[in-house]
Amino acid sequence: MEALIHHFKLWTEGFNPPKGSVYVATESPRGELGVYMESDGSPKPLRVHYRSPTFANLQIMPILSRGYFVADVVGAIGSIDIVLGDADR
Repeated sequence: MEALIHHFKLWTEGFNPPKGSVYVATESPRGELGVYMESDGSPKPLRVHYRSPTFANLQIMPILSRGYFVADVVGAIGSIDIVLGDADR
């Protein structure tokens, strides 16, 4: 019961991270997922930015598509497994 109360308080009140900024990267199936956060010590962060692995994987497209036809770009996009909705965060 105490664990349930603790969980409820974390989600309703939040937690106070230390002041400053931090970047944390974790491995995901498509590559590295990064989170950058700035905090002033309150439960609500000042700034949060997500760097999705699709954004990094999409940067290879000019090199992959050089010398090929426009119709071949579909195959190149499929080969690097990107999600275009994830790239524009």
